[in-house]
Amino acid sequence: MGKALTTNKSVLDWLQKQVDLVKPDEIEWIDGSQEQIDKLRAVAVSTGEMIKLNQDLLPDCYLHRTKKDDVARVEDRTLICTPTEEEAGPTNHWMEPSKCYKMLYDIARDSYKGRTMYVIPYSMGPIGSPFSKIGIEVTDSIYVVLNMSIMTRVGQKVLDCLGDSDDWVRGLHCKCNVDKEKRYIVQFPQDNTIISVNSAYGGNVLLGKKCFALRIASYQGWKEGWQAEHMLILGVQYPDGDIKYVTGAFPSACGKTNLAMLIPPKSYQEKGFKTWTVGDDIAWIRKGADGRLYAINPENGFFGVAPGTNMKSNPNALLTTKQGTIFTNVARNLDNNTVWWEGLDNNPPENGEDWLGHEWHASTATEKAAHPNSRFTAPSKNCPCLSSEFENPQGVPISAIIFGGRRAKLAPLVYQSKDWNNGVFVGSIMASETTAAAAGAVGVVRRDPMAMLPFCGYNMGDYWQHWIDIGKTLDPDKAPKIFNVNWFRKDDEGHFVWPGFGDNLRVVEWILARCEGKVDAKETAIGYVPYAKDINREGIEDEVSLEALESILTVDKDLWLEDTKSIEELYAKFGSHLPKVLREELDTLEANLNK
Repeated sequence: MGKALTTNKSVLDWLQKQVDLVKPDEIEWIDGSQEQIDKLRAVAVSTGEMIKLNQDLLPDCYLHRTKKDDVARVEDRTLICTPTEEEAGPTNHWMEPSKCYKMLYDIARDSYKGRTMYVIPYSMGPIGSPFSKIGIEVTDSIYVVLNMSIMTRVGQKVLDCLGDSDDWVRGLHCKCNVDKEKRYIVQFPQDNTIISVNSAYGGNVLLGKKCFALRIASYQGWKEGWQAEHMLILGVQYPDGDIKYVTGAFPSACGKTNLAMLIPPKSYQEKGFKTWTVGDDIAWIRKGADGRLYAINPENGFFGVAPGTNMKSNPNALLTTKQGTIFTNVARNLDNNTVWWEGLDNNPPENGEDWLGHEWHASTATEKAAHPNSRFTAPSKNCPCLSSEFENPQGVPISAIIFGGRRAKLAPLVYQSKDWNNGVFVGSIMASETTAAAAGAVGVVRRDPMAMLPFCGYNMGDYWQHWIDIGKTLDPDKAPKIFNVNWFRKDDEGHFVWPGFGDNLRVVEWILARCEGKVDAKETAIGYVPYAKDINREGIEDEVSLEALESILTVDKDLWLEDTKSIEELYAKFGSHLPKVLREELDTLEANLNK
């Protein structure tokens, strides 16, 4: 079995079963050494799996291309396999576990013949942190090894930390033939097991990411009394040096990464405000010894969407990609052997290759150069605004939890929930209106509770109840306050009223002032809304008048009453699993709106 890096019996026994199933020619354990990474990069370049980029301009950076039909997560083939369908709930795709294991083993059988099995021990979270969890992924893809070594902590130290424990997540990835008809990404929460077959795209094969850090971890958190959430973690440093932390959950295309790496407006910078990124995507949250909630980012890198990332929209993200990054499905500029994507700059390559490797010339192109879901995998340590608390094994204390969505007319710019349970209700009804970027009609309301719809590893009704149960354990004075934001309110002409991006700090400042009890608010049918005068407009007075700001802080009762019908439809799916508290919250909202 190659030279094993551990004597852990549960690991070696499981590994032998995988070897017997997939029959690799060789086995290589990933020890976390730079020498091994360098060797694997060279192998990947020699086989064409990776392209080495200009090492002067982009040191240690590489380009990878997936198959044309393997470019994104496949939600309809992502399964949660629990003994009963009810345990998986109405928002997950389900299959009976023994039937699914047989199907997957039949697909995976002998698929490593002629290939090397790479064994990746990895830690989600700082190695040894009380928050952290360990996984082992076997894969036949060097691309996966190199990405996992950016996105997680890998190697011998992880196995040393695991010792003889059986508390680790089993992950089997088989590229097979990358056949989309036999592609499945499957989580078995009760078995701490993930199996992914016939994909080589990051979101489906970097098993530490959504598969473990959200689907499996959300189930573990339910059973163990903590939370795994699809949330950024942001630190706001005041001029006096004090730092407060918020978490935020946003559906895709709602500005999550931009908020996580926010740059303060000029007027704030001049006063000495700074912002710090702890995490851009996932937060693991548990109660600390002092009774407050603390969060860590279980990841060690950023798996970001490239198109639209530029020095204006998100300079910190772009700067993070300048070294040690793997780019996937972006375009290549052949003149200087660097990368390009739509929205990067106004200099598309005249002599280039598109994401499929075809010739691409800016002056004659009819197709996009980069795939819309093209990605960068970049080490967190590159991030200019990375928090000094990033590696803190105890996490950071959370003052506020922010939910958000994209609503043209409904939700105000910001409002605060009335208490914890009302905040859970606010998170459960999160929604966005579809944009042109999403397939199908524009303006359709899509519910995405807590931004966890594709990532909750068990019945979402039980997940909501878990939130409510966590709240019961918290002292109300120490519990984070819960807010909802909507950067996307439009005026009657269809223009966005709020400038967004760095100016969102103005809203976060109000949120933190509310947490400290330093500012008053107006009670409405849906929660507490700011007085327009209390949101700092210094530097944007010409862009956002007081009247304009007041217009996006209004609550239109008729629109909200209309919206409750769609909430009723969502809740109806959960039957007896819908927490009684949420039903009561909805009834209260309707009563308030009808007053």
